[in-house]
Amino acid sequence: MSEIIIRHSEVADIPEIKRIYEGKVASSGTLQLPYSSMQLWQSRLENLPTGFCSLVAEQNSEIIAQVGFEVYQNPRRKHVGSFGMAVKDSHQNQGVGSKLLSEITNLADNWLNLRRIEITVFTDNEAAICLYKKHGFTIEGESPDYAFRNGKYVSVYHMGRVRT
Repeated sequence: MSEIIIRHSEVADIPEIKRIYEGKVASSGTLQLPYSSMQLWQSRLENLPTGFCSLVAEQNSEIIAQVGFEVYQNPRRKHVGSFGMAVKDSHQNQGVGSKLLSEITNLADNWLNLRRIEITVFTDNEAAICLYKKHGFTIEGESPDYAFRNGKYVSVYHMGRVRT
């Protein structure tokens, strides 16, 4: 297996990022709608707002995962960040998500001086829950019927990691 490179996303990466979120596993694990337009993805990623970064995982010149990380700008929440991520369906369970999450926690801890990172995850996404727990996140609460997915309402866990 060749090396996975983590880097900031570029405008030229947008079509490949869009394709990641079109995968069945990726779209079912996020709040993205199927059939999102290129214009939507360009508006999201071309001019990132203050406090937001987009990283990609690249292997053999192919974008195989993306994470968006946001540091809250509210003065009372500037110690907190949150993220959303997806791994290309064909690269699931190969350590890609773990590598991206390691980069995010390193950024939060060693460069941004964040105390807390938050994530919302569907309660049936066992692989993601295990990944987040592996990186120090704990389940802090549950919201029943949080989102509509594949014809049903689904619940989420609110997970957090607090650096002490």
